[in-house]
Amino acid sequence: MGSHGGVRHERATCPEDLSRFVLERLNTGDVDGLVALYEPEAVLALPDGQVATGSGEIRQAYEQIVAARPVFSPGEQQPTLRTDDLALTSTRLPGGGTTVEVARRQPDGTWLWVLDHPSFPVG
Repeated sequence: MGSHGGVRHERATCPEDLSRFVLERLNTGDVDGLVALYEPEAVLALPDGQVATGSGEIRQAYEQIVAARPVFSPGEQQPTLRTDDLALTSTRLPGGGTTVEVARRQPDGTWLWVLDHPSFPVG
């Protein structure tokens, strides 16, 4: 591997890191970094009521989202609910709406999202 021009993405050491990372990576258009926040078979809800399942579909969804170069503002992170290796994270967004995600602790102790129901700006 090494660091030959490849970007090494920071891993989430707690579930709350994922919300911070998704915001940073959305605002920099880092599609690889966004996909890296999810388990390989994760499910992402899309604004049109569809879902993206798995890394390939999640990548396509984020490519479309960041293509418009939207700017996302940080929301208010809600208290995380945790049980064993699962965590429910949620963020109240500045313009209204709330995101809800389920994260799972990985064997290496880091966290990845399994289910993500974001709230996208409409308009």
